[in-house]
Amino acid sequence: RVMCAAVAALGVAISAGCSGGAPQPVTSQTAAAQLKVTASFYPFQYVAEQVGKDLVSVTNLTQPGAEPHDLELSPKQVAELGESDLLVFQKGFQPAVDAAVQTVTPKRTVDTASFLELKPADHEEEHADEHEEDGDEHDHGALDPHTWLDPTNMVTIAEHVRDALTEAMPAAKDTFAANASTLVGELKKLDGDFRTGLTSCTREVFITSHEAFGYLARRYGLEQVGIRGVEPDTEPTAARIAEVQKIAKANQVTTIFFETLVSPAVAQSIAGDLGLTTDVLDPLEGLTDQSRGSDYLEVMRSNLSALRKANGCS
Repeated sequence: RVMCAAVAALGVAISAGCSGGAPQPVTSQTAAAQLKVTASFYPFQYVAEQVGKDLVSVTNLTQPGAEPHDLELSPKQVAELGESDLLVFQKGFQPAVDAAVQTVTPKRTVDTASFLELKPADHEEEHADEHEEDGDEHDHGALDPHTWLDPTNMVTIAEHVRDALTEAMPAAKDTFAANASTLVGELKKLDGDFRTGLTSCTREVFITSHEAFGYLARRYGLEQVGIRGVEPDTEPTAARIAEVQKIAKANQVTTIFFETLVSPAVAQSIAGDLGLTTDVLDPLEGLTDQSRGSDYLEVMRSNLSALRKANGCS
């Protein structure tokens, strides 16, 4: 069997299925020969699939259309996590995953919080003083978890996933390196498109339903204003809504952005009151049938187009 010989040459465990059945291309691996990779939610699934290709089987813990902040894991999912060759996650983003890692020990982990610098949430920085004046006990130490919306952070994540997969399957080092190189090239091109596309804009401020775009805004010289903070399911106060309306008028904002996994009602209400349009800015926490693109790169380019239109970029 040509395939079995190829798999054996890679030093990978051979599936019992190699003994029979229809022949497959050498580039395809049986399920038993693939590394089991678990991603905590979509962006990490995308990276693992692009770097691992046929050599990995990737499980996404967050179901399509579900809000990853609210993830809960079944005992079966936790047990399977302990059998993973690699878990890609971000500590502090999904409490259920953090708890599971304390319960079981995946063979390897890539924790993006261990090598990316998590920034304070925009709303925390801007309004800490006013909270103190009001006697508000709000937690000023909140960090913005949405690192993946800066394509340069995704480059770093891809490199760490490449190294972890290489450690798990050393004989496939060159394959993982080539796949990662291709992905990194695409991410760097995306970064370049954002830098070019957002250089000359009529306005820098954009308003979103929740503060998911702080890393993107910092990278490309824009200013994010969130109706909600970094938690998408927190209802804004009447004072916050009034403040957002004031900011919109002062900065001649044209568009109030909402997203695919959170109710657009508040964003639509603010836009209606001010006579503004609404549009989608997707934080890419998961793909659905309503997503404007089939993968990370396509959705990010849709975000770029929406920002350019809303902010009058030439």
